[in-house]
Amino acid sequence: MKSSTLVAALSLVFVASTPAFADVTREQVKTELAEAIRTGDVPVGDFGQKLYQLSPDHYPARSVQASLTRVQVRGELAEAIRTGDIFVGDFGQKLYEVSPGHYPARQVKSNVTREQVKAEAVQAIRTGALASRDFGQTL
Repeated sequence: MKSSTLVAALSLVFVASTPAFADVTREQVKTELAEAIRTGDVPVGDFGQKLYQLSPDHYPARSVQASLTRVQVRGELAEAIRTGDIFVGDFGQKLYEVSPGHYPARQVKSNVTREQVKAEAVQAIRTGALASRDFGQTL
């Protein structure tokens, strides 16, 4: 691919991805494109990868910004251990599932209101759709 075609295509990508399309000057687009080329932040191929991902040795290292502090992470881990909300083994089970007697009971939140349950019960009584003692049978 010719470099002029690449530059034109990348210019269109940056201009189209800018929220305030009418407020962007040609110089701003050129500056953003030059910065993207310099850092490898340019999409390549059909898989959405960027140049810096394909050739990390050719571009400056990226700094990763942590969203939580060390203290917050340690607090979350302590809470997960206390409640058994951590995975164990190879089967994707959590500690509270493996040994529920060692952890506090879990509150099940319902997305149905009390009024809705009452209305369903009245409807079931009216239509005879209540379960009987016989398995699989309704009244």
